Amino acid sequence: MALPVREQLKYWGIALAVLAVVLWLLGDVLLPFILGGAIAYALDPLADRLERLGLSRVLSVAVITFAALVLFVVIALAVVPALVQQTVQLVDLAPQLFRDLQTFLTGRFPQIMDEDSSVRVALVGIGDTIRERGGQLVQTALSSAASLLSVILLFVIVPVVAIYMLVDWDNMVARVDDLLPRDHVDTIRQLAREVDAVLAGFVRGMGSVCLALGVYYAVALWLVGLQFGLVVGVVAGLLTFIPYVGAIVGGALAIGLALFQFWGDWIWIIVVWAIFQSGQFIEGNVLTPRWVGGSVGLHPVWLLLALTVFGSLFGFVGLLVAVPLAAALGVLARFVARRYKESQLYGGVASESGRPAIDRDLP
Repeated sequence: MALPVREQLKYWGIALAVLAVVLWLLGDVLLPFILGGAIAYALDPLADRLERLGLSRVLSVAVITFAALVLFVVIALAVVPALVQQTVQLVDLAPQLFRDLQTFLTGRFPQIMDEDSSVRVALVGIGDTIRERGGQLVQTALSSAASLLSVILLFVIVPVVAIYMLVDWDNMVARVDDLLPRDHVDTIRQLAREVDAVLAGFVRGMGSVCLALGVYYAVALWLVGLQFGLVVGVVAGLLTFIPYVGAIVGGALAIGLALFQFWGDWIWIIVVWAIFQSGQFIEGNVLTPRWVGGSVGLHPVWLLLALTVFGSLFGFVGLLVAVPLAAALGVLARFVARRYKESQLYGGVASESGRPAIDRDLP
């Protein structure tokens, strides 16, 4: 005999509470395993495709591992040093950029740039803050990434965990399926398929869109000679998963830098603007419809809320699990809404009689 609904809710509530406590207490320890699982989940369709081409699972994972290793070496040698160097230079140059902006405003609008003007004080304060805080942030990030423990966790444990999980992914899914409660196995499987569809559409699709746009912006801005173009491209690509934010932030940063670098040479400023305009056109009409689809069930506001809440509660690990948990909660919310509309609580006596409840009160 199945457990009463109240007992089932109690046990599921206890399980969720235990999961939250584990994430809160062991977040730093679980970080490499969560990253490894995320990588394995993202690469599983590629491994399945290689298997369909005739390769074994182990050989498929070996091919993926070799390709990833080559890509990592290329990025580590060619991109990362330049990215770090440009980031440090941009932070150091920020006060000078704000002083140049102050000089420009003083020449054009002297009445708002008096010595005691609030605009001037704000610009000076912003520049000094970016130099001080930005330098501290870069220095802290570099020093923490250089520690032996971080190197071991990120560059040894994560790939090993990802490889093992990718090799055994299908078996792990089968074991989890075997542990599902038999009374609700069909419902849980259907919900899991919906969650997987949302994650596949958003994480894999938007990840590909972010990567493609980031590379496009970085290469295009580098070709036109814009200083710090690599940093701008990376920032714009990473923020693309939030609609319009990547284009607005990256475009504003790139055009602002272009104004200081190419002032008077308006053609290059227009070219920088055209790069982001064309990027948005490609994203909206080619990349997103093809790789993400029409709707993946993750509203941008819901995604921002999940990132904020889970990030504040569980730190960086919370940011990693925010998207899958947001997808799962969204699917559960839609499932509850469907069940509510099928229940007598929503339909009233009409759910039994077959006609609207208001008509039953009429003569």
